Amino acid sequence: MDNNTFEAKCKKLVVEYSNKHIDKTDNTCITPKDVYIVWQCKTLQNSKALLSTTLSDGMYYELTYNGDKKQIYLDAYKKWENIEYEEEQ
Repeated sequence: MDNNTFEAKCKKLVVEYSNKHIDKTDNTCITPKDVYIVWQCKTLQNSKALLSTTLSDGMYYELTYNGDKKQIYLDAYKKWENIEYEEEQ
């Protein structure tokens, strides 16, 4: 799968997942234009991408393409908190 196809497929899957799981009382849904790629890499026949959306729901998505099996896996994560730690001297 080439990069453009992988990116489009990832965005499509994130849109489908988000719209299926979004709070129905929000009366909103997203399109691929609302999804952006934070990071992506391709190694041999495999690809991985981290994506997020313009929704302020704290979610991010990791999609992995297994080129041997021709399968894509989607992991959905929610950021609970961001804690800062000082490096010890």
